Amino acid sequence: MLDTRLLKLPTASQQHHHQHHQVVLGIQGEAELTVDGAGARLDTWKACLVPTDARHDFFGDQQNHVLVINIDPVSPVLSSPAHAHYEKLARLFDKPRALQMDNQMQSFVQFAAAEVNRWPDNTTLHQHLAAGILHGMAERLVNEPVRSWHRQGFNPEVVRNYIVGNLHRKITVADLAGVACLSVSRFHEIFREVTGTTPHQFLLQTRLDQAVHLLASTKVSVSEVSYRTGFSSQSALTNALRKYRGTTPSKLQAGVSVA
Repeated sequence: MLDTRLLKLPTASQQHHHQHHQVVLGIQGEAELTVDGAGARLDTWKACLVPTDARHDFFGDQQNHVLVINIDPVSPVLSSPAHAHYEKLARLFDKPRALQMDNQMQSFVQFAAAEVNRWPDNTTLHQHLAAGILHGMAERLVNEPVRSWHRQGFNPEVVRNYIVGNLHRKITVADLAGVACLSVSRFHEIFREVTGTTPHQFLLQTRLDQAVHLLASTKVSVSEVSYRTGFSSQSALTNALRKYRGTTPSKLQAGVSVA
């Protein structure tokens, strides 16, 4: 079983456990998960890995959407040491985890969620996308040290909130460094170490996240979306979507909203 669904968590806390492993990935808004007593805040840069039988509480805000992947624990890839990918993938569920996604992983997860939403009945596509997410996470868990979300009090979520609140205007790296109360050079160094990406790419991907949301969930024109999200023109937005998200404004507008 490799079941993939796009869901909205309830605003009132609920609790359950199940006989399968689960990955919960933030797509929009924020949520809270407590797994076996350990709490984790879920936003668009976080993933929670829940092993089978782990009791967990969960709830989300009004805007939250999550991508949930359910995995059968007796699948050979997770239960048979002879399987080629056992050592990497089984490690994902040896204990409850909250993983910080880097820029590339976050973009892929957002793309996967959009595809699941666009093609809700294509279970084969869903399975391939889920497998890609699992392997991407496993590679990062094995080959990279787990990055701390905080370093010297630095929280990229504060930077993201500033970007979202000022999307329509020009934002410089100096502006972002000022928000973090750091020099530009120190900000760039710490930001890259903590997030795995540059401030410029983080800014671009945040603008794209908001543009995708507006195009998929509202009737706002493409030119207005480009203005609201800080792109210099409609064509600049279209080119960025095509390059980084593999889609276009018209395709997003034709899809079903997740909001």
